[in-house]
This record gives sequence, C-alpha cells and structure tokens, in this order.
Amino acid sequence: MPKASPETKKAGTSSQSISTPAENGKSKPSKASTAKTNSKDTDTKKIFVLDTSVILYDHSAIRNFQEHDVAIPITVLEELDNFKKGNDIKNFEAREFIRFIDKLSSEHRLQDWIPLNGRNKGSFKVLMHNTSAGVDAVNIFGDKNDHHILNSALTLQQEKPKSRVVLVTKDINLRLKARALNIISEDYETGKIQDVADLYTGCDTVEDVPANLVNELYEHGFCDADKVLPTLPKDNHFFVLKSFKNSVLAYYNIAEKRLERVDKQLAYGIKPRNAEQAFALHALMSPHIKLISIQGVAGTGKTLLALASALEQRRDYKQVYLARPVVPLSNKDIGYLPGDIKSKLNPYMEPLWDNLKYIQNQYPETSKEYQRLKEMVELEKLMITPLAYIRGRSLSNIIFIVDEAQNLTPHEVKTIISRAGENTKIIFTGDIYQIDTPYLDSQSNGLSYLIDRARNHPLYAHITLQKGERSELANLANELL
Repeated sequence: MPKASPETKKAGTSSQSISTPAENGKSKPSKASTAKTNSKDTDTKKIFVLDTSVILYDHSAIRNFQEHDVAIPITVLEELDNFKKGNDIKNFEAREFIRFIDKLSSEHRLQDWIPLNGRNKGSFKVLMHNTSAGVDAVNIFGDKNDHHILNSALTLQQEKPKSRVVLVTKDINLRLKARALNIISEDYETGKIQDVADLYTGCDTVEDVPANLVNELYEHGFCDADKVLPTLPKDNHFFVLKSFKNSVLAYYNIAEKRLERVDKQLAYGIKPRNAEQAFALHALMSPHIKLISIQGVAGTGKTLLALASALEQRRDYKQVYLARPVVPLSNKDIGYLPGDIKSKLNPYMEPLWDNLKYIQNQYPETSKEYQRLKEMVELEKLMITPLAYIRGRSLSNIIFIVDEAQNLTPHEVKTIISRAGENTKIIFTGDIYQIDTPYLDSQSNGLSYLIDRARNHPLYAHITLQKGERSELANLANELL
C-alpha cells in the first residue's frame, strides 16, 4: 500500500456532505451555543448584547444563543434604519431584522423580556437606556453611537449584577473599548471556521505509489482507488501520485469510484504551469462539476484560469457573467461616482478586464479568436454584473465568475448560489488572507465558509493554488515582503 501524506489520510477518514453542515466539526458555533448553563441558575445566566455589525452579518443571530437572553440597544435600531434602503445583502439583513422586531412588538412590549419561541430559548428585549451611573463611555470616548451601545451594556451590568453581560460585535475596536471598561466582549462566531490553517485544500501528494499503478493510469487513464489509497477520498479530490521513478496527476471520480488521470489542457490559449493549475482547470472544464472555488495568493492565476475556462466553454452556455464585491476605497462609494452603472463599476472591475486583455493578447488582432472575444463583449455574451442586483434573479445557462469572494459574507455566498438555474456553473475565486471589508476575517468570510461546508459534495470541487506564476517580481513580494 502506498504511503499517503498526512493530509491524504485526514481527507480519507472524514466524509461530509454539504447538506449536513452542523456535523462538519470545522465551523465554530457561537460561544453561547456551546454553553450548557442552566437558565434557572442566575449566577451563570448570560445576557448577550448585540451590536449593529452582528445584525448586518446575520439577521437571525438572536436565535443562535440557545437558553441565554439577548438584548439590542435602541441605538442599534437607529443605525439599522440607515441600512434599510438598498440592494446589498446588508440592506436585506437590516430589513429582515426590522420586520422581526415589528412582529414581536405587535404582541409584546419591547421594553419587557420577551420569550423567544423555541425549545431551550432565552428571552429578548430592546434596551431603551444608553446612559449608566458611574462609568460613562460617552464622556470617556466621545458622543458616538458605538459608545451609547457600550453605555447600554454598562447599565445592564448594573441592573443585572448576578448575570454575565457579554457584548457581541464584529467590530474589533469596539471589543477593545468594551474590555477597557470591564465589559466582556466577543466576536459573533456562529459559522466561523475554527482553523483556517487546516482548511480543505482539494489536493494531496501520495508517495511510494507502485510504479505499475502509475503506468496503469498512463496506459488506461484510470485505476481502482483502493489500489492506491488506504481509504476513499473526498469527492472530486485531486492527487499527485509519485512512484520511485515517475509521477502522475489524478482525481477521484465519484461517479465511477475510481482514480482518473488529469492531463494538462489548453483553455483559450492558456496552459496550466503547475499541478495545482492543472487540477483547477480540470475542475473548471468538467461538465458534471457545477460549483468550483479556487483559493490562492495574488499571482497564482485564479481569475485567469476561471475566465479562460469560461471562454473555452462559451458554446455550452449563453453568457459569461463576471462580478466582484464592490469595496469602496478612500470613502468613494459607488453611489457617489459619476456616470451610469457601467461607469461606476469599471474602476472596480479593471482586474477582470486585465485578465481578459491578457487572454486576448495571446492571439494576433486579425485572428478569429481575438475578434470573437471582441464580439462577445460587444454583444454582452461576456458581461460585468453588479452583485447588488442579483437577489430575486434566476440565472440559467450561464457561467458566473465571482472574483475576490473572500469579501463576501456566508449569507451572500449562499444567496449567489441559490440563484443558479438549469445548466449554470458558479466559480468563486479569492484569497482568504486578503480581506478588504472591516467585519470579516479569514475565519468568517464567505469563501472560507463555502470551502469548509461544500467539500465532499459531488457537484463541488476546490483547489488551493500555492505557486505564484504572475512573475518573479510578484513572487518576491509574496515571499519576502
């Protein structure tokens, strides 16, 4: 039996379907949900005070604290009022929470503790006060909404001295200010990945494979998985199989339950330069794989491979959609930029156009391939689309590439995937360590969440690209700076 790397053994011993995320064991539940405190024991009873950032991240957050009580400062409702208009996911989250509060207030007084329906659920109320006797966060830090929220938590501490009051916020600076005032503060951790260093990579190296099995893969294109691996791997998992004299690239075909050889193939003039790129292109070109994620640092070829594969498969789909989360720079939000929606989006979509130009420049301007790309853009067969307007749509017969997916929340990723109609392929690319949004990190962003939850599903494939191929200068930046 060949010797598998530790990652291979770990991949083989764990089997997880996308339909059962609660059993995954990798995502981290809320600290409140892990507590087994008896709600009748007032000495250990917890009251969680939620910040606006938590509601905008997950409008159903108040239902995720089990038997503990949850409170919302009135200041949070005031802030949510500013987010209720718009097409972004955060606007949807704000509206959904406001509707929930409206439903509660039709039957109860929000100033009273309202039982949350459900087994082992606590109670909920709106904190009307934002001043506290003694320590005053507004006097210390200044008159800001965040500091009124801190005052609400301080007042609740004074009113409930036997309870453990915990401020839950995704704002790191607010957590630090809370701790400076002796308020216990935590991040909202429901759905958070426990250890990104252990995140699924999609491929493994297997050493000491018998030479005859490597030859069998070269000659026949496939071999039985149990001849090579000690246990069956995850669906659509990739391998570098090495014998004492040669090696071969392979992947596990779940339909046939066998290992099949992976060849380096061209996609609209783009050829993979390493094993991981070959794996990524194989997954992108496979008709039975409908959901793909590619993770890697800058310069590893994520967007280029996704776009090249989409162009190669243009005959199988009606359109190719390209999208990126709009993360405003220098406080210049998209609404304040001049021009129509195309003019507003262009500054954010330049990296996608750069990759398209690179592919186009593989051919002479007079060639059919060059002209075909030009026509696809002109006829909107290849088009940029804003993610803000995707809710409510049904996307059929398209390839949808979402670049910089690490800047999406898990709910946004779910919303995009749920829009898929018949014959649609969705590709997420990004670097989970390069996040530009203030309330996400490598553990809580949508790309990490997708990789952790969707692994081992027959419709899904993932690959982590390790080696930079943009240039030696770009590699220098990634390695040394």
